[in-house]
Amino acid sequence: MLSIVIPTLNAADHLAATLGALVPGAIDGLVAQLVIADGGSGDRTLDIAEQAGADIVSADPGRGGQLRAGAAAARGAWLLFVHADTRLEPGWVEEVRAFIRDAGTGRAGYFRLALDDDRLRARLVERAAAWRAALFALPYGDQGLLISRALYDEIGGFAPLPLMEDVDIVRRLGRRRLKALSTRALTSAARYRRDGYVRRPLRNLACLAGYFAGIAPEHLSRLYR
Repeated sequence: MLSIVIPTLNAADHLAATLGALVPGAIDGLVAQLVIADGGSGDRTLDIAEQAGADIVSADPGRGGQLRAGAAAARGAWLLFVHADTRLEPGWVEEVRAFIRDAGTGRAGYFRLALDDDRLRARLVERAAAWRAALFALPYGDQGLLISRALYDEIGGFAPLPLMEDVDIVRRLGRRRLKALSTRALTSAARYRRDGYVRRPLRNLACLAGYFAGIAPEHLSRLYR
């Protein structure tokens, strides 16, 4: 029923935990396939993927292109795209099953962002992400994307962009076809710890503003790093 697609690039530090959170879906029978779309990892990423029984697809580095390649290899009637440093918290299997049963193939779902940091500043980022998704219908890729194969194909799938592939696809979906799910997607806060909880959000906002101003994602990707 469901194929899970994960883009990876030297993701060994987080991938095992991400895959571990998906095990309940395999036990339940919901998850029929795991696809790892790798952009040329040089660490143990592929070893971890092989041990998990994943189908491995090689692609040029760049999340949009990797997601597109992973989707092309997916066989499920439903697709769930998850980042390699994001763990779906307990309850996701039941919620995904209910969404597939009740929403029909014409809607897509996304999870509630959470960061693996206990500090208040992380909660502020989470709240800002919730507001962005609710007010502007712009959930980011670290919130996951649950979508039927039929709808994915209808809108043309992920564009092979190095950045903003998540914004691009949800804009093509539009507000009326997006639904917020209640399960948390617990995502690594490593970039926020590295760059700071002021500088990192400002950098993200600058990338988003640049994208809407028409700056090519190839140029914006240098700012995002």
